[in-house]
Formats: sequence, structure tokens, C-alpha cells
Amino acid sequence: MGHGKESPRQKMIGMMYLVLTALLALNVSKDVLNAFVNVDEGLHKTTMNFVAKNQDVYNNLDKEAKLNENKAGKFRDLAQEVKKRADEVFEFIQTCKIEIINTADGQGNEAVKGTEVDLKNVNSKDNTDIPAQIMVVQGKAAELKKKIEEYRAFIVANIDEQNAELKNSIESGLNTDNPPVSADGKMETWEGERFTHLPLAAVITIMSGIQADVRNAESDAVRYIYNQITAADFKFNKLEATVIPNSNYIISGNEYEAQIFLAASDSTQTPTIYIGDYEEKVDANGITSYKMRPGFDSIKVFKEGKGIFKERRSIGLRKWGGLIKLKAPSGGSDILKPFKMEYQVAEASLVVSPTKMNVFYIGVENPVEISVPGVPGDKIFPSISNGSITKSGKGYIVKVNSPGKTTINVTAEIEKIKKPMGSMEFRVKQVPDPIAKIGGIKIKGNISKQVLAAQSGVIAEMENFDFDIKFNVTEFKLSYTTPAGFVKEEISKSNKLTKSQISLIEAANKNQKIYVEDIKAVGPDGKPRPLGSIILTLN
Repeated sequence: MGHGKESPRQKMIGMMYLVLTALLALNVSKDVLNAFVNVDEGLHKTTMNFVAKNQDVYNNLDKEAKLNENKAGKFRDLAQEVKKRADEVFEFIQTCKIEIINTADGQGNEAVKGTEVDLKNVNSKDNTDIPAQIMVVQGKAAELKKKIEEYRAFIVANIDEQNAELKNSIESGLNTDNPPVSADGKMETWEGERFTHLPLAAVITIMSGIQADVRNAESDAVRYIYNQITAADFKFNKLEATVIPNSNYIISGNEYEAQIFLAASDSTQTPTIYIGDYEEKVDANGITSYKMRPGFDSIKVFKEGKGIFKERRSIGLRKWGGLIKLKAPSGGSDILKPFKMEYQVAEASLVVSPTKMNVFYIGVENPVEISVPGVPGDKIFPSISNGSITKSGKGYIVKVNSPGKTTINVTAEIEKIKKPMGSMEFRVKQVPDPIAKIGGIKIKGNISKQVLAAQSGVIAEMENFDFDIKFNVTEFKLSYTTPAGFVKEEISKSNKLTKSQISLIEAANKNQKIYVEDIKAVGPDGKPRPLGSIILTLN
């Protein structure tokens, strides 16, 4: 597969390739060949989704170009060139598919309808000669590889160097490198790996996967191009007064501080900032004007257009505001923008915030944030009644020992004196049990014998849980009842399917119910937990 960081869509396509590879590892039975049909249909749906989403972007590019041809026209044209090249690669692959099927099943077959292909109607799904003959012997695979490389190079050349992750993603999705040398020293080519010694059904499915990769790269490219229309624009359309205080909640004895500036400022001039009460008047035309009342003050403004307002107040609510004046361009009327703010001066208080939720879990690191407004972090000293609390970065890590409740107590050093800031109580719980799954199925579900036998084993996943916790399955039992009433079972002492369990699966009949039971998993606390059973019906 690829070498760079993959997008979610590429990961999905990659999963389909993994399923395909697993199927190839089995005997090419009728069921296996029909399984390729399902994978091919999934890839076709994915490709159609890309086409629909890409068309939305092309429509938006056309609208932008109609509104401003000088600004957006070149981006529309570039996107259309990407589409043209993507269509050429896609259609070449489609033509090769049709030629392979027509050669195998003859002209007028049921699988080819115009330019569309339906793999389930192909009669020669197991043919391993014709795909190689057309793609490798006749050189179509080499021609396809060249087209993909030219398409990839064109897209990457039109992405700036600051978007290295996008470049890597496209190069990964359209990778045409030869596979690594095998353990026995055998060298394979990109063409040979995909088109030789494989049944026709597998080759058609691989080609559908390449088509999906082509459309995926097209999608990434045209969305990037669309975003370039406004990449260099300023992101504001209003001129507003802005006030950024150091805090709206001040401890008694500390100083309140706020920055005052225009959100969209002019670097060629410095505004004037007035502090105090002002009058607001609306004339007959609905135009609002402002005027400072007597007793106002002004503050110093720095080169970047920001003024710093400071004051010290007694306990209580403080409301304040003023006007920012900026000279208008071309000798027009000065621009006056009002601002109003308020802040609360209060006694010291404690804030303890659990980063995840209002519960601490046993056996995991529970991150919390502890702060006392107006007090630096290095002057805050927390303790806990049940467990331990240690500093970690800008926050703290809590580890608890037993279920029930625990209390965090905090003291703070204010003016060189340690004062109690208060306490807060939290619940302590065990980490909930994970959910056992095999082949993505939990509790019960349908699965083919081949797919089940290809699974690595049973996993335990935490669902809807805020912590990233890993549970490892340590054992499980696989069993089913034969038509004669005998129970067959095999036990694994790990999370992996044993050879005996795989043999048991392969010996089962269609519609047979297979039970995955006695599942045990171990989490961060090191204690084994019994998990729920899974009932699988073979289809």
C-alpha cells in the first residue's frame, strides 16, 4: 500500500484491499470468487460517492469564477484539468476491464452493458490467463502505470510545499513502486503483483480499487484548489472594537488588565482610545453616532494599534467602556467604534476541573486542571484523600485506589502566605468492561466462513469511553453443536484464533451457529474480566 499518512477514505480502500488479499490466500472456490463481487460492488459505490462530491466542488468553482473571473478563473481551469486527467486514467482502466471480460466471456456477454461492468454476471471469474495476457503480455499494465504516474506528478506539482501532508497522501494513494523483495529473494513488479497468477474476479476488483484511488486523489486535489481561491484573503469584513482582559474575575488586591484594539486595524496609523462614558445618538436616517461625555480619559496606544488599560478596584462588579477613534481614509469622517466590558472583583476561590468528566477511574491516569484565579500554577498545592495527585504539564494526574469517593484539597500561596482555597469531592469508579468483538461483530451477527477464518482473533474495545484504555483478550472458547448433537469446542489461551479453532470453523456448515464464549480480558489494573459472548451465524 502507501508510504505516507493516509486519509480516512484511503484507509477504507486499504481495508478492502486487505479483505481481497485475505481471500486470495484461500482456495479459489466459487464462494471466494463471489466474495470478490461484494468487494468490487463496495469499491464501485465508494467511487460513485467521490464522483458526486467532486461534482459539487466543480459546481462551486464555476460559481466563484462567474462572480470573479480574474480571481477564481485560473483555479476553475486547473480543477478542470485535474478532472480531465482523472477521467482519462479512469476510462483507460474501464476499457481494460471490458476487454478482459469480453475476451474471457465473448462479445455480447451479460456482464458488459455499454461502458459499465457487472462482475457478478461474469462466467469466467476463475480464469487466470486472460487478465495477464491483456494487461502484462500486451503491455496495458505498463501503460496504466505510466498514466497513473503522470496523473500523480501533475497533481503534486500543483500543491505548494507547505502542504506536505497532502502531497504524501496523494503519492501514497497513487503509489506505483514495485513491492519489496520477498523473504526468498523473489522480485516482483507493480504490474506482476496486480495482474499475473490471479483469477479474473480478483483482477477486476483490483482495478476497481485503483479507480477509487484515482477519484480519491481527484477529490483531494480539487478541494485543495477550491480552498486556494480564498487562501490569501483577509478573513474579516467588519471593523469592531475588541477588548481582551487578562480575566473577568479578579481576586481582591490584584490588578485588572485588558488589551483594547480594533479587530481589523490599519498598520499605517494608530487609533486613539478613550475610556469613560459616551453618548449614542441615532439620526433620522438610522445612522448611529457617538460622543464622549465629560470626564473621560485616554490611554497610550502602541505601534500594533493596541492599548493597555489597567486599574485596581475594590470587591464588586465593575462596568467600563469607551470609544476607539480611527481616522477615515481619503479625508472622510473619523470612525468611532464603541466597546463595553465588565469584570467581577471577588475573594479568592478554588477551581478544580476534571479534564475528562466528574468521575475518577481506578487503574488509569485521570487528568485534572486545578487553578485559583489570580494565583500562578507554581503557587498552588493540591492533595487527595484517596490516591495520589502529581503535576503533569499544565495540569495534574490523579490516580485512585478504591471505589467510593475522594476529596481534593487545595492550598495556595498568596502574598507569601499559604491559605486554604477549599476542597471538591469526586466519585471513584472501576473502568467499565470493554465489548468483545470478532470481525467487527459484537453480541451476534452474520459472517461468511472464509471471512471468519481469516480473522486474527477476538479483540476487546472500549465504546463511548473518554479514556484511551487498552484491554487485551487473554483467552476465549469457540464452539458449535453438530447436526448429530455433539458439541465441538476449541480453546485459545490468547486473543488469536488457534489452528484448531480455524479447522473447527472450516468444518462448519452454512447457517451453523458458532459461539464465542468464556472470553477474558485484562486491562490497566491487571485483573482479568469476563466479557459477554458472541453468537455468529455462518452465511
